[in-house]
Amino acid sequence: MARVRTTLCALVVGLMATLTGQVGATPCDQGFINPLTRVHWSCIFPFQIAGISIGNRSPLDADNPRSPICFCPSSFGLPLPGIRVNFWSPNRWIDTVENPGCMMPLGVDVMETDGRLHGGSRHTYRQGTTFAQMHYYIAPVWAILGLFTDIPCLDESGFDVAMMSEVLPTYQNEILGAIINPEAVLFGNPAALLACVSDAAMSHTGGTIDTLFWCMGGWGLSYPMGGRSSSADHVEANAAIAAKQIFMMGRLGLLRNSTRNGCGERLAPIWTKSLYKLQMMEPVKQSGCVNIGRTGLIWSGMKHPPNEDNYAWQIFEKVFCCVTP
Repeated sequence: MARVRTTLCALVVGLMATLTGQVGATPCDQGFINPLTRVHWSCIFPFQIAGISIGNRSPLDADNPRSPICFCPSSFGLPLPGIRVNFWSPNRWIDTVENPGCMMPLGVDVMETDGRLHGGSRHTYRQGTTFAQMHYYIAPVWAILGLFTDIPCLDESGFDVAMMSEVLPTYQNEILGAIINPEAVLFGNPAALLACVSDAAMSHTGGTIDTLFWCMGGWGLSYPMGGRSSSADHVEANAAIAAKQIFMMGRLGLLRNSTRNGCGERLAPIWTKSLYKLQMMEPVKQSGCVNIGRTGLIWSGMKHPPNEDNYAWQIFEKVFCCVTP
């Protein structure tokens, strides 16, 4: 079923692009992205089964429950025991594009804007401003490829385009954006910014401080949740814009995280940063993942080819699962 939905979605988007006369428009002509070759598969590790880790533990790994045994509610009243399985799942794609309507994972351009909604960058000495449109895709790669189907917590929702920023006035205008995140005014002060210093220091070593949800380490603030970043590094700026959209999807009620007991999911209006890591798929395949906030000085070199200002990101999400009989 996942493959059928993927094919139908690609056909529909391709038809839309044909009607707008944008198929083949550079740089959105690379075709449907191939997860087998563009996903860096080592990012799924470490994989934990009953407390035993497969793969080396990384500073990027979220804090795992220590007990190998878990208990979930059952229909007959008594807790049902199970084995705890924790893993990183490639569930979502996000593209951050200068060209509106450029859907990089699908390889098509679906919108003719005549210059409206167009992104771009402006840079001065040690300062920069980057704006990009965003498309958020539900892309459970394992389910699409038919892998690990025996894991009960695997996302099997099928491929879908969940959000296009071009239709969101709150994304284009930071003042309108306060409609969905009015608390942003609380963090636009020196005290809140000073608190982000510790998160920035932690992010450089591969960690993050989840309680400082308004901070994105060396990438700046997670507010406002529009398509703008003030980073002087173009690659880092696009990573920051992609990370903001994870938070925004939670504020819109479209993001769920697995509960730590592994027995279900919960809405995530306030994101838990340590549950996510990013890997660039286009225009350059990144040989590794980065936690939210890690400075581009460490990882962004040689990842901005000339005239390539559109990016596609694989989002890995930490999943806690209780496998019961």
